[in-house]
Amino acid sequence: MSLVDGVGRSIDYLRLSVTDRCDFRCVYCMAKNMTFLPRQQVLTLEELQRLATVFVSQGVRKIRLTGGEPLIRPGIVELCRHIAALPGLRELVMTSNGSQLGRLARPLVEAGVKRMNISLDSLDPERFRAITRNGDLRQVLDGIEAAQDAGFERVKLNCVVMKGRNFNEVPALVQYAIDQGIDISFIEEMPLGDVGRSRGESFCSSEQVRAVIAEHHGLLDSTENSGGPARYVRLARHPRTRIGFISPNSHNFCASCNRVRMTVEGQLLLCLGQDNAVDFRALLRRYPLDDRPLVEALHKALRGKPLRHDFTGQGEVQVVRFMNMSGG
Repeated sequence: MSLVDGVGRSIDYLRLSVTDRCDFRCVYCMAKNMTFLPRQQVLTLEELQRLATVFVSQGVRKIRLTGGEPLIRPGIVELCRHIAALPGLRELVMTSNGSQLGRLARPLVEAGVKRMNISLDSLDPERFRAITRNGDLRQVLDGIEAAQDAGFERVKLNCVVMKGRNFNEVPALVQYAIDQGIDISFIEEMPLGDVGRSRGESFCSSEQVRAVIAEHHGLLDSTENSGGPARYVRLARHPRTRIGFISPNSHNFCASCNRVRMTVEGQLLLCLGQDNAVDFRALLRRYPLDDRPLVEALHKALRGKPLRHDFTGQGEVQVVRFMNMSGG
């Protein structure tokens, strides 16, 4: 089986949110005081597993578990074990803030998670706490170390770059990645949700980040592809580390989009930057023993997947849905 959208793009990647909750309150992801979903609106572990099974049966080959913070969802390791074992799935991967990896990294590897992306927006403890509002940098650094020791096929860092907050740390973050022998991606802040400030004031483009890195390192453009939207460069003197740039505002990557997102309340988001959604929770609960309505709804929905998102390039809010509600 294969999934193809209305403009001929092959869809083989599902980002599946397992919770809207998080133990951090990152300034680019959510408001300071958040209201989270009541339990009855959240998909059960069995429903999440059923959705993964349906999508893989139709041609999805990569699933990324996201949140919120996926590792605070009770039962997450067992869910990973079930999904990783699905026939036809090429890889199960995850994005995490790293806070729980000290205790869960090895169980996740044993459950079949292949790769781990870990958010790291600052190496300064006070600044890290300011960005995350309550995060402990030492706990995250220990989590990164635990992830490396656990044996994931690849560990990568993600950094959302913001002027006035962490832009001046870009060289230090690159050096940290080099010292650890791992990759790092720098992400433009996405205009999702009203976080109580003007995003345009802190917006930093990938080109600005690249220029700063180029002051310290020779950069070699690469055609490598990790199955997502990142564009990669290699470092001339440090071949083990790749630098990725994810640029939803300044470099539209929609022509090669191969993914859809499922929120933890069962809304299939066809595009991160659009409000188009299909209610799969209703279908799951209306047809508990019959997957055919889900399959039909999936193929019908993909015919209407938007050609592109419409971010303006200045980082201002255009979708009211918060990032933690979108699936990380």
